[in-house]
Parts: sequence; C-alpha cells; structure tokens
Amino acid sequence: MVILFDGVCNLCNSFVQFVIKEDRDKIFKFASLQSDFGQAEVAKALELAEVDSVILVSDHKIFIKSDAALEILKKLPRFSWLYIFRFIPLRVRDGVYEVIAKNRYRIFGKRETCMIPTPELTERFHT
Repeated sequence: MVILFDGVCNLCNSFVQFVIKEDRDKIFKFASLQSDFGQAEVAKALELAEVDSVILVSDHKIFIKSDAALEILKKLPRFSWLYIFRFIPLRVRDGVYEVIAKNRYRIFGKRETCMIPTPELTERFHT
C-alpha cells in the first residue's frame, strides 16, 4: 500500500510521520505527489489529475480524500476504531476534508522542499 501525499504541506507531512510511528508492521510505503513516482501514479488515473490531497493506492484500488484517510486509519491498530466514520455520508466527509485541504497551507504552513526521509526510512519511500 502506498500513501501519496503533498510533500510540501506541513499537515500532510505530520500525518505521514504519525502513520510511520503507528505502522508497526510497516505495511505502508510513501511518495510525495511531487515525486516522479507520485506523478506516475496520479497519471495512471487521469480523473485524479486535480487531486492534491492524500491518496491511497491499495491492491490496484485508489482511495482519495476522506476515504483514503479512513482506509489508512483502519490499518493502524490503535486507530482502526475511527473507521466507524465511514458511515457518515461521503459528501459530508469529503466536504469537511476539502475545507481543511483548501486551507492547509494557511493554517499549518508550507515547506520549501519535500520531506527527505531519514536513512532508516529510505526503503519505505518512493522517489
């Protein structure tokens, strides 16, 4: 499973750090949307061309926005209970997600460059 994220977004980078910490079985790999790998994955699904938020690629399925966040949380044992929010209508979940996504740079800030993984994490990141 690969999590594609906005590599210059502080909120997105914090989420990735959270997942790394909680993903004890190391089931997730990561790539920034700005990376060659990220761009290639997005290009495979042209309808995602305008998506600049978290994307989960899992078993040839693509999850975006709130679905991606909930699918990721479902795989983290201590937070899998949050999957119950899947029962909230998609329009409502994605509406909240989009408000946060549109304001994420203003609220949480933006980096000049994408996060560079530590040597211990390098094998979990696609470039």
